[in-house]
Order: sequence, then C-alpha cells, then structure tokens
Amino acid sequence: MDDSTSAVDTKTDAKIENGFRSYLPHTTKIVIAQRITSVENCDSIIVMDDGKIVAQGKHEDLIKNCSIYADIYQSQQKGDSDNGKGS
Repeated sequence: MDDSTSAVDTKTDAKIENGFRSYLPHTTKIVIAQRITSVENCDSIIVMDDGKIVAQGKHEDLIKNCSIYADIYQSQQKGDSDNGKGS
C-alpha cells in the first residue's frame, strides 16, 4: 500500500487494517504511511528522515527510542484531540 489510507477517516482506516489482518493473515504487507495509526500494529516499522533509515522497531520501542517517531506521534495525537473539540 502506498499511503492509500491517507484520504480516509480513521474509522475506515481501522476497517481496512482489520480486513488485511482477517483476510490475509499470513501475507507480508508493506505499508508506506504518514499516519502512525496506519502502522502502529505492524511487526516492524522503519522510520526514515531525509531518505535515510533512522530507526526500526515496534511502535512501543520507537515511541521510547526515536524522537522523530515520538514527535510525529504526539503531533498526530494532539491533532486528533483538537478535531474532536470542534475548534
């Protein structure tokens, strides 16, 4: 997938992810995404900056050990909560 879920809302994105997990459980999937919720359940996440790999691991490890990933995650979480307030 090439960031194909970027144009859908988070509920639809979750349905797509669940569909992949349910209908293609033993298939390797490569997801290129900017929305962390699209990749946070992946077995391995590669973080790139300026065309270079700067970190690789699971979501929990990257939150703790990769400032780029953690900053993006925090900004997206803040954006999601702002959207719910109607501001």
